[in-house]
Amino acid sequence: MGYAKRKNIPPPGPVISSEILEQAKRSLKTDQLRPSKCTVCGAEVAPNSTEGLCWVCRRLKISAWHESEQQTPAQD
Repeated sequence: MGYAKRKNIPPPGPVISSEILEQAKRSLKTDQLRPSKCTVCGAEVAPNSTEGLCWVCRRLKISAWHESEQQTPAQD
């Protein structure tokens, strides 16, 4: 019994468009440029912090904003 040999199918074009690939490369470069230490206390920067703050300083900043929004100005 003879076995039929499969034809080699050429690989299709790129799976990801070049625009998306370039955008991903640029975002990796900006991630590497972020400071690794908190600008306030010097601790390790939180992964989701765009301000360069550690998780404690970031949380304190968010809490301070929240408190300032809740205070109503006393106008007489």
